Amino acid sequence: MKIAILKERRAHEKRVAASPDSVKKFTDLGCEVVVESGAGDAAALHDAAFKEAGATIAKDAAAALKGADVALKVQRPMDDELSLFAKGQTLICQANALIETDLVGKLAERGVRLFAMELVPRITRAQSMDILSSQANMAGYKAVLDALEHFPRAMPMMSTAAGRVNPANVFVMGVGVAGLQAIATAKRLGSVVFATDVRPDTKEQVESLGGKFVAVENEEFLEAQSEGGYAKEMSDDYKKQQAALIAEQIQKMDIVITTAQIPGRKAPVLVTEEHVKSMKPGAVIVDLAAESGGNCPLTEFGKVVEKHGVILIGHPNVPSRLAEATSQLFARNLLNFLTPMIDKETKQLSIDREDQIVIGTLVCEDGKVVHERVADAAKGAGANKAGAKKAAAKKGGAKKGGAKKAGAKKAGAKKAAAKQAEPKQAEPRQAEAAEPAPAASQAATPAEGDKPAEPGAADSKQEG
Repeated sequence: MKIAILKERRAHEKRVAASPDSVKKFTDLGCEVVVESGAGDAAALHDAAFKEAGATIAKDAAAALKGADVALKVQRPMDDELSLFAKGQTLICQANALIETDLVGKLAERGVRLFAMELVPRITRAQSMDILSSQANMAGYKAVLDALEHFPRAMPMMSTAAGRVNPANVFVMGVGVAGLQAIATAKRLGSVVFATDVRPDTKEQVESLGGKFVAVENEEFLEAQSEGGYAKEMSDDYKKQQAALIAEQIQKMDIVITTAQIPGRKAPVLVTEEHVKSMKPGAVIVDLAAESGGNCPLTEFGKVVEKHGVILIGHPNVPSRLAEATSQLFARNLLNFLTPMIDKETKQLSIDREDQIVIGTLVCEDGKVVHERVADAAKGAGANKAGAKKAAAKKGGAKKGGAKKAGAKKAGAKKAAAKQAEPKQAEPRQAEAAEPAPAASQAATPAEGDKPAEPGAADSKQEG
């Protein structure tokens, strides 16, 4: 079996889907590995290291994919890369399949089998394959370092001959994988750490790392988590109490790190402009949800800005800012995912379609979208697009109808003018003056001819 490792081409992406270690393990399993030249350069994993591990180096993506059974990538391919894939090949990557339904459709049309790694089910057996967790872990760590870079004071308490330096107060909002790592990192650097989450089970996790948990801990809070570990919707009264507590807490903070993201949806607002105004001058907010709209509306994607005396950091693709480490972890996730599918005797791909992990990640094959949630998302996206086109066409039709009406009105006005002129003309001329139809046609025709472009233009605007 031939495995192709492709270079990433999307903006802000420095990672690579393989490491010398994963390449060696694949070759030990009897696989042939081909790495596109320069695929790991941005992650300090150079061609020589891959070659030493047993890989062949291909001059470009087309050469790497030629004859390949499986292609590994970090991000989904660009549109201009799709033509490089052949029918029957298997692509494994982070595809954003629930959002990028058009791309899924194009891959299905080409006969490419797609496994979307962001859909790996959250089960114990799949933990070593979970790219979201491995990358979020490093993002939480990097968020603290990014805050430290722009924070004008020290993080730990220091006692010096000139006096004492007080420790920084760090507030982590959202206690998932990234949040927990941010708490641990900030604590190691000597900060006093606070954290909040709507799930009561996270309180113990926060305290085990030395953080202080912030929440309105009433009876409703204690029942705020479902059996699956997800947060339940809280009452308006609880939300008001929690909002008041957060507002009181945030004004005391030196650094705030927000981590809340919802797949396929805009990130929820956790830090309002009023919160920012209440913070200390020189305070720092690191918004890990900047790519999905931001947990703070003042965050600017891809920028570090200062507003109301507070520094807001909205770096894109934070895991890629630690490209070597995150590439190593991502590569291990893919190795753990693919290894059970490699038949020990034939050394070929053998997919167990009854396996829960396969069911959760297999998006399309044999020209069809086979993942139920992705198929539903595609239908919803198609319905929305059709609705937008219909609305645009209706708007364009109304304009066209208005043009016809205006033309008819203009023709009517000419007819009325002609009739008004009749008494002043001799009897023989009445017949000529009473023939306004040609004049009406001439008036209406240009008016109609000017308008047909508008519905098309409206369609284009709606689609764009």
